[in-house]
Amino acid sequence: MASIGEFDPLTSSVPATKIEITVSCRNLLDMDTFSKSDPVVVLYVQGIGSKEWREFGRTEVIDNTLNPDFVRKFVLDFFFEEKQNLRFDVYNVDSRSSNISKHKDFLGQTFCTLGEIIGSKAGRLENNLSGIPGKKCGIIIFSAEELSNCRTLLFLFYSRTVKVDCYDWDRDGSHDFIGEFTTSYRELSRGQNQFNVYEVLNPKKKGKKKKYINSGTVTLLSFKVESEYTFVDYIRGGTQLNFTVAIDFTASNGNPSQPTSLHYMNPYQMNAYAMALKAVGEIIQDYDSDKLFPAYGFGAKLPPDGKISHEFPLNADYENPNCVGIEGVLEAYFQSLRTVKLYGPTNFAPVINQVARSAANVTDGSQYFVLLMITDGVISDMLQTKEAIVNAASLPMSIIIIGVGPAEFDAMEELDGDEVRVSSRGRFAERDIVQFVPFRDYIDRSGNQVLSMARLAKDVLAEIPEQLLSFMKSRGIEPRPSLPSSNQLHTRI
Repeated sequence: MASIGEFDPLTSSVPATKIEITVSCRNLLDMDTFSKSDPVVVLYVQGIGSKEWREFGRTEVIDNTLNPDFVRKFVLDFFFEEKQNLRFDVYNVDSRSSNISKHKDFLGQTFCTLGEIIGSKAGRLENNLSGIPGKKCGIIIFSAEELSNCRTLLFLFYSRTVKVDCYDWDRDGSHDFIGEFTTSYRELSRGQNQFNVYEVLNPKKKGKKKKYINSGTVTLLSFKVESEYTFVDYIRGGTQLNFTVAIDFTASNGNPSQPTSLHYMNPYQMNAYAMALKAVGEIIQDYDSDKLFPAYGFGAKLPPDGKISHEFPLNADYENPNCVGIEGVLEAYFQSLRTVKLYGPTNFAPVINQVARSAANVTDGSQYFVLLMITDGVISDMLQTKEAIVNAASLPMSIIIIGVGPAEFDAMEELDGDEVRVSSRGRFAERDIVQFVPFRDYIDRSGNQVLSMARLAKDVLAEIPEQLLSFMKSRGIEPRPSLPSSNQLHTRI
């Protein structure tokens, strides 16, 4: 079966995991005269660059039912950092021909993303079917399960031999070989008993010394299997991604009414700020059930008194800075451009500290905070920003910084801890939580904005799952146990 990535120019990376989608329908239209419909579901996936829909696979046909529970499942590669658009068409099939276009009645369709299915409560998404004017087409239900190759590997590992070498450790590294023994996962899993006492044998000594028995014994005292949880485990267990936006309103962006401005509101295409916001936000929003996103601006003078602010709500509501959906954030951003005066300086610390205060109140694993900061220039409060990042690194929080425009962002690289961990006053950040990229590196040469946004999102979001896992692991937080398939992954001995 084809993979989503096979016709997508962006999928050069390894998928986070494979997701198995199960499909059911309820209350489908009855298109047959003397019996009920014989439904089938066809899945189409969309290429990012071309926007072309291609068939990915089909369920089986179930005869004479309006409420089918399909057995055949769709197995999809999951990339958290990509918006994977899916289309499900439901047909009534009058023939078993592979060319169903000649032997079918259309029963309805729905659109969603793979992220929406995974991010829905317990991995179960229910959508209305539509597409037939004036008709209620019923509903379609998706459930997602993560497939793990480790399940198969663990099964094989039960009977696979494990060889253990024993050495006498020396400080200079010239460790002396003592001997070896073999066992298996099955034997070790029995725990401490008479069968888990192993003779350590040195083949060379055994060959040279007739009276050689062994070089000692090793006794198993305890055995424990630890689970390595995945990003999908936490999402299916109810962890929400709390997405916050912060936009640079400093004067270096240029007058928003002029085409040369990075904030220019072109009626025909999005500016760089809007593109960056939409690219990242449209992916993250699938993992936030209420779709309410706090959005802030910094570096502007606010009406009516012209006071400079570095953490003002884009919707002008200090009591509730939430915007409804990414479109709501964009609307509030454009409205702010009409009311505030671009000024300066470029201070990051106030917004980082604002989100960190929220993250500090929810450290039980139920929420993980992602702050997106979009800026055109060099940070003015670098020392304070480093301190804010070091403090935030101990919280359930990640920071994405996107630089727009032609400025040099060399100093910004200091905040991206891939090479050297951010430090402040001799204290290093507990985790690497910052990802910085200049947007210009992702602009498609042909001017394809969709491709530019997809490339940007793919890079800046790629580290979020691992950063979330690093926090959960450091705090010993496991996915909520009430949901299935969260314990069967990587095994350690």
